Amino acid sequence: MKLNIGLSKKLLFTLCCILAIFTFNSFTGSDKFETTFENSPIIGNKPKLVVGIVVDQMRYDYLTRFYSRYGQGGFKRLLDNGFNCKNNHFNYIPTYTGPGHSSVYTGTTPKYHGIISNSWYDKEAKTVVYCASDDSVATVGSTTNAGKMSPHRMKTNSFADENRLSTQMRGKTIGIALKDRGSILPAGHSANAAYWFDGGNEGKWITSTYYMETLPRWVSKFNNENRVAPYLTTWNTLYPIKTYTASGADENSYERGFNGKEAATFPYDLNALKGKNGNFEIIRATPFGNSLTTDFAIAALKGEELGKDDITDILAVSYSSTDYIGHNFGVNSVEIEDTYLRLDKDLERLFKALDDEVGVGNYTIFLTSDHGAVDVPAYLFNSKIPAGYVNMLEIRDNLSLYCKNEFGTNDLIENISNNQVFLNKNVLKDKKLDLRNVEFLLQQELLKYEAIYKAYTGTSMGSEEFLTGIEAMIQNGYDQKRSGDVIFEFKPNFISYSTTGSTHGSSYNYDTHVPLLFYGAGIKHGETTLKTVIPDIAPTISVLLDISFPNGSTGNPLYMVFDN
Repeated sequence: MKLNIGLSKKLLFTLCCILAIFTFNSFTGSDKFETTFENSPIIGNKPKLVVGIVVDQMRYDYLTRFYSRYGQGGFKRLLDNGFNCKNNHFNYIPTYTGPGHSSVYTGTTPKYHGIISNSWYDKEAKTVVYCASDDSVATVGSTTNAGKMSPHRMKTNSFADENRLSTQMRGKTIGIALKDRGSILPAGHSANAAYWFDGGNEGKWITSTYYMETLPRWVSKFNNENRVAPYLTTWNTLYPIKTYTASGADENSYERGFNGKEAATFPYDLNALKGKNGNFEIIRATPFGNSLTTDFAIAALKGEELGKDDITDILAVSYSSTDYIGHNFGVNSVEIEDTYLRLDKDLERLFKALDDEVGVGNYTIFLTSDHGAVDVPAYLFNSKIPAGYVNMLEIRDNLSLYCKNEFGTNDLIENISNNQVFLNKNVLKDKKLDLRNVEFLLQQELLKYEAIYKAYTGTSMGSEEFLTGIEAMIQNGYDQKRSGDVIFEFKPNFISYSTTGSTHGSSYNYDTHVPLLFYGAGIKHGETTLKTVIPDIAPTISVLLDISFPNGSTGNPLYMVFDN
């Protein structure tokens, strides 16, 4: 009888636990518990190659706006056979290239990985530093200083680093982009190589002594084959220009264009224009920069024999030309539409090479972006949508005058950059000024300016916790050692930029909402409108590879993308 009573009590306890779990899920309306178990990936079937693709300055709506014009082998191959996270966002500011690429691969935000902008004011060195610059290394592959770069300013590691550690350095990592930062930061600290494009008069792919002393044979062969010069051709629309109905008029006042050509209209004779636009540098601001990147990525795939064994390799590819073109012509331009139609074909070429070299079902792809972009404010304003431009020189002069009147000095502000005010701590000490009080007064002064929407103190960013809104996004981008003393954000659609072309950097959806597509080995077909954030990518790939998360990762694995 005692045994039966004991069993009954255990059975009753078990049933109560199960009932409590289901009751909790019913009352909270959450299916997270169920989803976690149903969508857990099968461990042990790792892809031979992971290909990370970052399309620089790609808004989410470029997938939908141009969808009907894409072929079946590029974007549509990922959309129709992979998993689409339709509500994917950056969860920090500033939304720039350096922070974006770092966040995709480290699984965290600038608060932890430390890449707070493309360039920032170094409070210790009293100078502006670039996110990838490194004077301790030298250029490999060119006679210029464009190779003096490394990832040493990135504080945390990437999932590519963790894959290297997990495989005892046998899994390769290769980073490729026209921009140095778009190649170096994704590849991480332990990469076999990162390559970027040195235009000018040489037009070569280069690297730095951080990775190697001499270029591999396949890279030298690529450079010596004169693969760049043929792209100095005429850029005309891929299809008849009258069919480009997803864009504005080709001739308008919102585009900058190229030096040496009066109107920013098709066609563009690149060979004739190169002399006034940096020679080979002009290729960056055309779709042919993406084609060149694809050529080099395929050469790397073959030259490095990526995905040829059962040890997972990582290929990090960033398409930079989309950003140059967006800055130049704006997000509503025919040039942007044509660029994405051509990129679609380049992606198809890359995917076909992966099929041939690695094998269908043996590789996994994710595609995302490092930030979006705003419509040209002048165009928005003329369309009766609130928008405008910010005169930062005027803001600096007004703040300087305020400091003179309020604190009796013109030297209190040391630097203003990246929407941050850096105070001179020596002046604070000499004047016996309280830092918190000065921060607060400058915050209140900034809020009086018409173009400024929000302002916060560095003290609040370092001592309080913000969970939602712009405050949380600023905090996720705030590094206590590197960021400023007062941080501000402009009104929606207001930018400090030229009146032609688009830019980015804000907390608004046009800058934060970017694609996130997964495809290939271990990935199911589907989509979700649940909100995902950029730091979720790295832990998702880490789970797929069954490796440790990057050491600073704050994101969550997206179990819904896995194929069971």
